[in-house]
Amino acid sequence: MTAVIDRNKRLEDDSGVPWWSGNARLKDVSGKLLGAHVAHGGLIVFWAGAITLFELSRFDLSQPMYEQGLILLPHLASLGWGIGSGGQIIDTHPYFVIGALHLISSAFLGFGGIYHALWGPVYLENSSEFFSYQWEDTYKMTNIIGIHLGLLGLGAFLLVAKAMFFGGLYDPTIGEVRVISDPTLNPLIIYGYQTHFASVDNLEDVVGGHIWVSILLLLGGIWHLNTKPFAWTKKLFVWSGEAYLAYSLGALALMGFVAAYFCAVNTTVYPEAFYGAPLGIKLDIFPYFSTDNSTLLSSRAWLANAHFWLAFFFLQGHLWHALKAAGFNFGTGKIDPNYNRPEPL
Repeated sequence: MTAVIDRNKRLEDDSGVPWWSGNARLKDVSGKLLGAHVAHGGLIVFWAGAITLFELSRFDLSQPMYEQGLILLPHLASLGWGIGSGGQIIDTHPYFVIGALHLISSAFLGFGGIYHALWGPVYLENSSEFFSYQWEDTYKMTNIIGIHLGLLGLGAFLLVAKAMFFGGLYDPTIGEVRVISDPTLNPLIIYGYQTHFASVDNLEDVVGGHIWVSILLLLGGIWHLNTKPFAWTKKLFVWSGEAYLAYSLGALALMGFVAAYFCAVNTTVYPEAFYGAPLGIKLDIFPYFSTDNSTLLSSRAWLANAHFWLAFFFLQGHLWHALKAAGFNFGTGKIDPNYNRPEPL
């Protein structure tokens, strides 16, 4: 379904939004928003590559990894890259290759972002039926959800592939890298972790869980690509760019808090050899305020704090954009009396 678009009104509405508001000022300019989206992906990939190489440049093989303030190299070590018996780092070349590949990839994403921001079409509906969209078009929005779920499913499967077919993962229970040839597929075991997920203590369950997550995400993606939202769904959600931003930030905040807790206490996915001892769920999760002067600012502490504080600010962003999506005017401190909830198509 296609609606009539008043482009002049769009640009007029966005003209009063300052540049530092980020993507919020582009929410109704689809071509420019695509440029920002791609460029954002490029920044993330660039950060991963640059920080990997930075950590590698200061990495000291004579000291434990967790004492050196690293957060990316421990992840790569947990995946079994360059690891020998007992968790010893025997080859740092894979870390260099991975960092370099991320930097090269970020250049292509960055160019794509610049192209769409400066030279690409302002509105995608002017140039491509496939990529065009309107926030009120519920069928198009569920297609976009389906594509994202499919990509996430493929991402989860990549870990499964690494564990089962491409060298395996580091197993802290034996201090060796091993192939996970018999992952747990029993749904009762996998979904039994819902109430105590951080207690997982073997790689078979970890990889089996990723298999289930991958399958469900792929099935969810196929479902959303081939269906339209139910009538009750259309009434439940607000179908606007501001609302989608709020939903996304809320999901990121939830996952950030979950990750902060998980990496703080779990030693199977986050081995002590690379991250240091687990943190107590007390003040030592914020080591700057710990009453124990011997507390080590380990990689685990850095990672847990990074996840927690990022999640905290994502939550603030969620609340901000959720209020705006509901018609709240921060200038007056009240609901805008002229606010009309977007009608889904």
